[in-house]
Amino acid sequence: MKRKVLILLILIIPWATILRAQKILTLKECYEKAMAANALADEKDAYSKISKLKDDNLSKGWLPTLDANGSILYNSSVVDMSSALGSLPIPGIASAIKPLPHEQYKVTVDINQTIYDGGAIKSARNLERTELSVNEKQTETDLYKLRGQINSFYFNLLLIVRQKELLNNFLELITKRLSSMQSALNNGVIMKSDIDVLTAEKIKLEQQLSENEIRKVSLLKVLSDVTGSNIDASTEFVLPSLSVELSNELSRPELQLFDLRKEQLNASIKMIDAKRMPKAFGFATLGYGNPPGSNFFKDQFAPYYILGAGIKWNIFDWNKSKNERQVITIQEGMIDSRKIDLTDNLKRLLESKSAEITSLKGLIETDSGLIALRKRITASAESQYQNGTITATEYLSELNSEHQAMINFEIHKINLAVARIEYLNISGKEIE
Repeated sequence: MKRKVLILLILIIPWATILRAQKILTLKECYEKAMAANALADEKDAYSKISKLKDDNLSKGWLPTLDANGSILYNSSVVDMSSALGSLPIPGIASAIKPLPHEQYKVTVDINQTIYDGGAIKSARNLERTELSVNEKQTETDLYKLRGQINSFYFNLLLIVRQKELLNNFLELITKRLSSMQSALNNGVIMKSDIDVLTAEKIKLEQQLSENEIRKVSLLKVLSDVTGSNIDASTEFVLPSLSVELSNELSRPELQLFDLRKEQLNASIKMIDAKRMPKAFGFATLGYGNPPGSNFFKDQFAPYYILGAGIKWNIFDWNKSKNERQVITIQEGMIDSRKIDLTDNLKRLLESKSAEITSLKGLIETDSGLIALRKRITASAESQYQNGTITATEYLSELNSEHQAMINFEIHKINLAVARIEYLNISGKEIE
């Protein structure tokens, strides 16, 4: 029993190691990693914090304001009642009334409380919320542009991997063919030049594999930098299998941004209207001065207070509000024009991409037949070469044609996947 367990572990451990070492990375994961690693990713949180602070300040508009003030005044001329009262037939009255002091001293605390603001604070907070939505959508729009870069790196890596597989298969075939030809050369059946032809082809394949590896390492480093993750040579890249229907419905973040900007302008109009509404407020002054308050006949420091309420209404603003509304109307028209222009451009891109998808589908359908045909031609050429009716160069030419047909098939499959992904990105759809 122990021997069976040991044998089972020996068989399982190598496979478990291989599976653990090989990581699968999808295109959608690359999108998510790149957006999270980009410097713009933190902007959403920053905008949210800024908006919260601004909204907090705006909500404090309902709280009373407290202002401390102090002043010292000197009046060159004041009311002197003694001269006016001296003519009265009342002895000693003029000397009893002292002249008003020339100096005035006061320290006050002024309190103001908004009672009714015409909806100004509410409109300002609503405007701030729409600004937050605009800023967040702008960040999302900027991050959306990363998808084009990711597509280029990801699908180039896929193509390199496929090319490497085909090059290795072709190199293995050439190596086997050289091995069989060596014995034929020793027996004097073929010439040394035939081996030289295939040897040159082998060297060329080895060079292509070396170039392939260099390009792969370079692209892996770039993709690692963009996604902020460690992507090594053991990572497996998966060709996206799209089950999403390709429709011409648009949901790009740029179009949503235009709608949010219009909401922001509508909030600005409400803010303008709120500014023209009457405002009611209450106020109080707590002071200490000489003379205290308006009691000018009391020449000494004493506390005093003032209570009151008021209303303010700007009944005519010289058409400033009207002009501001006209500015907003013009801006709305500009936004509508830009949205229409972008929508038209995106639809034209979708039409072009749809034609490209149709063309690539047709090429892939014919590729299978072409590869089968090329295999038959190569098999016939191999037979002819063995019978001495064609040279090694002619045989190699047919073998290369078969190899190129297989490479074209892989390129067309990857290009079709790229075209479909780009179609989804143009329309604003998410991939699975």
